[in-house]
Amino acid sequence: MRFHARVGILPHERELPQPVEIDLTVWPAGRLGAGPEAIDYRALYEAAAGAIARELGYLEEVGEAIADRVLLDPRVRRARVAVRKPHVALAGPLLHAEVVVDRDRGA
Repeated sequence: MRFHARVGILPHERELPQPVEIDLTVWPAGRLGAGPEAIDYRALYEAAAGAIARELGYLEEVGEAIADRVLLDPRVRRARVAVRKPHVALAGPLLHAEVVVDRDRGA
């Protein structure tokens, strides 16, 4: 997923939205099939969009906020959220900064 969001602790990061990429992997709580036990991908996207819509300081906060929202769905047992920011102001070459949050329902 790709969003433009205000993520960062520097003043310009708080003012100007920048690209943020999110990979979301979920593990079902039970056996998957068609019907009410199926995980709705639209709901997963909305969970990520809702979390990223807030102004957050660190990529870790983004990952935790998405995991919190996704794990509210009783059909999801585990969530892995990778959050990438392609444009990071550092002194050397860098493809992106990335943080991974991997949580089970009980954690």
